[in-house]
Amino acid sequence: MTETNETDDGENKLELARPKKLELKKTVETGQIRQNFSHGRSKMVQVEVKKKRTFARGATGSMSEVKAGSMGEAIANLEAADLDDGSLSNLTASEREKRLQVLEEAKRNAEQRSIEEAAAEVAAETARVEAEAQAALDAEKAAAEEVAAEPEQAETAKEVEPEPEPQEIAADAIPIPPSEKPNIKTAPDDDARAKKVTREEPAKKPSNRKDSEPRRRSGKLTIAEALGDGEERVRSLASVRRARERQKAARQGPIETMKIVREVVVPETITVQELANRMAERAPAVIKTLMGMDVMATINQTIDADIAELVIAEFGHTVKRVSESDVEDGLRGEDDSPESKQPRPPVVTVMGHVDHGKTSLLDAMRSTDVADHEAGGITQHIGAYQVQMAGGERITFIDTPGHAAFTEMRSRGAQVTDIVVLCVAADDGVMPQTIEAIRHAQAAEVPLIVAINKIDVAGADPSRVKQELLQHEVVVEDMGGETLTVEVSAKEHTNLDKLEEAILLQAELLDLTANPDRDAEGVIIESRMEQGRGTVATVLVQRGTLNVGDLLVAGGEWGRVKAMTDERSNKIESAGPGYPVEVLGLNGVPLAGDEVSAVESEYRAREVTEYRQRRMKDTRAAKIARGTLEQMFEKIKEGEKETLAVVIKADVHGSVEALIGAIEKMNNDEVSIEVLHGAIGGINESDITLANASGALIIGFNVRANPQAREHARRDGVEIRYYSIIYDAIDDLKQALSGMLSPEIRETFIGYAEIREVFSVSKVGKVAGCMVTEGLVKRGAKVRLLRDDVVIHEGDLSQLKRFKDDAKEVREGTECGMAFANYHDLQAGDIIECFEVEEIAREL
Repeated sequence: MTETNETDDGENKLELARPKKLELKKTVETGQIRQNFSHGRSKMVQVEVKKKRTFARGATGSMSEVKAGSMGEAIANLEAADLDDGSLSNLTASEREKRLQVLEEAKRNAEQRSIEEAAAEVAAETARVEAEAQAALDAEKAAAEEVAAEPEQAETAKEVEPEPEPQEIAADAIPIPPSEKPNIKTAPDDDARAKKVTREEPAKKPSNRKDSEPRRRSGKLTIAEALGDGEERVRSLASVRRARERQKAARQGPIETMKIVREVVVPETITVQELANRMAERAPAVIKTLMGMDVMATINQTIDADIAELVIAEFGHTVKRVSESDVEDGLRGEDDSPESKQPRPPVVTVMGHVDHGKTSLLDAMRSTDVADHEAGGITQHIGAYQVQMAGGERITFIDTPGHAAFTEMRSRGAQVTDIVVLCVAADDGVMPQTIEAIRHAQAAEVPLIVAINKIDVAGADPSRVKQELLQHEVVVEDMGGETLTVEVSAKEHTNLDKLEEAILLQAELLDLTANPDRDAEGVIIESRMEQGRGTVATVLVQRGTLNVGDLLVAGGEWGRVKAMTDERSNKIESAGPGYPVEVLGLNGVPLAGDEVSAVESEYRAREVTEYRQRRMKDTRAAKIARGTLEQMFEKIKEGEKETLAVVIKADVHGSVEALIGAIEKMNNDEVSIEVLHGAIGGINESDITLANASGALIIGFNVRANPQAREHARRDGVEIRYYSIIYDAIDDLKQALSGMLSPEIRETFIGYAEIREVFSVSKVGKVAGCMVTEGLVKRGAKVRLLRDDVVIHEGDLSQLKRFKDDAKEVREGTECGMAFANYHDLQAGDIIECFEVEEIAREL
């Protein structure tokens, strides 16, 4: 057994031929490659190519670099060399194991290198295919541009440059050594296109800068330049397409446009701006058209529907007229079927002249004394009552005033009634308001019953009343007509049952029916404002049933019914057709005569009332609107008219209406009364402030001023007059207007004088020596100078002397001296006429 001494082999250690350190060096090559994306986007990327160097022992035993392409040959040569010289047998076990590991790793690297070469070939082939596709796309673009281009567009076509061929690189680029990169040749078409672009580039102007100096950037810095994209921008295909469309449009000529005709919806009033918007026209054009129609309106002013229709026709559009009143459609329900109607009480209005006993007649039928509570014994409010007859029948009476000032009240009473009872006093006969009541009844086409009252008074003559009624087309039954007549006495309660029978007979002939099972509808008889209760409205229900809690629309006001009372102040929960009730809960005081309707929701109530309030506001504004130039001149001429301003406050709306109507009748061309404000309720501080600012008189009809208002009026000197009888207020206003009238000028002739001689006096002027031929001459009187019976001067007599003394007057047949004030053209033979001026007060 032999032992191997490893230390003996230490002399044969593995070492390099040259005393150098064994290492594997790596080099890195860098460069820039353009990476292309979709939609023509590109980006310059930095690419690092890592090159791996491999060393192996050669046949002589020295280490040398092995190229990547001959890696397999190097490994084979290395193995062969080792086997040939038996070097492996000379190595120790550890060295041999290391040598084998190195050889295995070299084989694996060779296989990996072959895979990388295959991947490089695939990438090269992909780049070649994409280059060919891009070249085909460029050829199609060039062909399209050549077809579309015209001779005059040659310069535009020259500006279109082909896009350069992009160099594709994968996102996960594989590092390829320079020696192993595929050799990709440029296509001949690409070379020719590049040469063509080079030839078409304009010659660059030589610069004076030195080659060593860096070129300065010129122009604006774009994002592409900042990212390193220095290539020129190529015209897009969309730009070429737009140019082609412009050429086509130029060849076809201008396109004729057709005006769009619109249907313009026009309400009753519309602003100029809104009208222009609905027509899709410019507002200045609309204003110009209006100026051509002599209508001066700004863009925010309102014009009526008729003018708007003319403007729309001028612009060639069609008109569709609508009305704001459409919101009221359906407010009053449909007509009731005959099966749903039930009998209702008749509504009877008592009309006639003042003091003919209308209210007393009603009191006798109701067993009340309303007339005693009315101021002056005359009715100044409309009253509604319901009377139950002995047989159980019910009759609703409406009492109207008979004074001349309450014309509107009588007209309103005739419009809501079924039967009119004309009360005529047997001793007075037919009077002016009696005739007016007949006219109202005939206009409303309601039957008439004549009640001849006061038959118990001395001098009563019912036959005379019947004869006088014939003059006004009222033919009673006794004379072959159809009008019923009843002779009654309200004071003695005579024949009242016959009057009731006549009313019920007439109601039976009329067959009065209504449907109680529907929403309530009616009319406002009277309205007022009461302290502690608010708005109180007397409502006559015409059809349907009015219940507590219903939503009501009354003219321009609305509200929910909080409480209802009858004529005797008894609370009730519902009221059927023909019943008069007092309603509480409206948010404002409606006008007498306004229609009342029950609605289903608050939204509906607000919609209707807002429209009605807007309509009333427009109506008031139209009355004071600026008129034509002729009307303006007329107003200027009327500038000298005397005006008395008044503020009217009353307890009910009917009284305000009656006072305003009477005032309008008193106005004339010289004096007039201007009603600044008329409302319901007591006199407050705002009324005093208004009267003080305008110098107005305050009239309180059945109302009073509160303590604060009285103190304010006393401090500011505002006059307040209280009235409870309407004709007292009218008489006082008439006297006030009469005092404002200019007095009547009346001349009174007093004498003539003839000039005999004219003298010149220093410091005085010319003095006429005269002989009084008729009457007398007074100092200070008015004189006229007549020459050949022509008035040549009119003035005052400054001096009158008898000899050298001043005289107050000189009588007929006496000589005197006279001098005129500021006039000296006197001649002998002139006649002096002397007269006095007298002012006489005028009355309306």
